[in-house]
Amino acid sequence: MKISKQARRDGKALFRSCLEAGQLDDQRVRTAVSAVLERKPRGYLAILHQFSRLVALEVKRRTATIESASALDADQKARIQERLTANYGAGLTFNFSENPNLIGGLRVQVGSDVFDGSVRSRLDGLSASFAAA
Repeated sequence: MKISKQARRDGKALFRSCLEAGQLDDQRVRTAVSAVLERKPRGYLAILHQFSRLVALEVKRRTATIESASALDADQKARIQERLTANYGAGLTFNFSENPNLIGGLRVQVGSDVFDGSVRSRLDGLSASFAAA
């Protein structure tokens, strides 16, 4: 779907209106979408498409996915949450999961930032360096 410049601007303005203190407000998002659907301005589908894309990017940016080879205890989870909150600010959503394929260590993803301190990634890097030599 090709989106006009005006629809992009309108979608971005709608997105900005849903921010409160730098955080996306769920109630404002619902109200904004309802208002657009009720009024149906010219190109409203393109506006809503752009708006939903921006909301999805913001939700992804505020979600931290932490994978570990084994289960983390409450103290370890609290330390990780504390450090990520210090780096990325309050309002992060944390998802902890186990991935035995990592062998050891952690893999943390916040938005598009990925921090891979797993044994699996180090072994893969070592294997690639031997293959290149």
